[in-house]
Amino acid sequence: MLVVFDGLDFSHKPPSAFMLRFMFGFIKQLVDDFTVYLVRRKPGLLAGYSMRDMSNDYAVMIKDELDYPVDVMGLSTGGPIAQWFAVDHPELTRRLVLAMAGYRLNENGKRLQLQVADLVRAGRYRAAAALMSTSMFSGVSGVFFKAMFWLMGGMMFGSSASSSDGLVEINAEDKHDFKDHLVEIKVPTLVIGGDEDFFYPVRDTAEGIPGSKLVLYRGVGHTAMMKREFGEDLLAFLNNDDI
Repeated sequence: MLVVFDGLDFSHKPPSAFMLRFMFGFIKQLVDDFTVYLVRRKPGLLAGYSMRDMSNDYAVMIKDELDYPVDVMGLSTGGPIAQWFAVDHPELTRRLVLAMAGYRLNENGKRLQLQVADLVRAGRYRAAAALMSTSMFSGVSGVFFKAMFWLMGGMMFGSSASSSDGLVEINAEDKHDFKDHLVEIKVPTLVIGGDEDFFYPVRDTAEGIPGSKLVLYRGVGHTAMMKREFGEDLLAFLNNDDI
């Protein structure tokens, strides 16, 4: 059983059919061996809610709803939450995957997310989505995805009634720095991402976790999940009984 802590999310609603199909394209190698749950954060987060608070919410959900221990994958912003989860709730964690994630945001990642937050507060959802795309895509594909993100801005960032949860997430991640706690992660861990990730120090994160496995795709940014090998590498780690 694999529980995926989703990336930055402003809606805090169950994933749409489109999102589930999108995710399936990257982890379809797992479905014969694993039940996969894509889980977002609860709605109505209070101002000042931390990554650690969010991890404790996941712990309550897993204890109440699932047979544990489970494999946990923290995806992007879900990664910092998963780090706290592995340290505070090792009895619930069989294996940990940090995918396109790190122990903190890089300075450029912090800056961009705070700019996105400002645009969302102003109700400029399409501009916020287009800006986010620039951290992941460049060149000809960058032009295409910037236009696509712009069109999907309302769906990605919700409305003034729902966007506050995403703003709480951004604020919590802005404050998150897990470097001194990485040594406390004792469960088998895979850190997987690109060596040009815009947001996170992927390699440094793996180096701080005792005994972790690093899969680093050369020349790849914050789109490592789109690599054909991603699902294969993930499955190899989760099925490795020698760890």
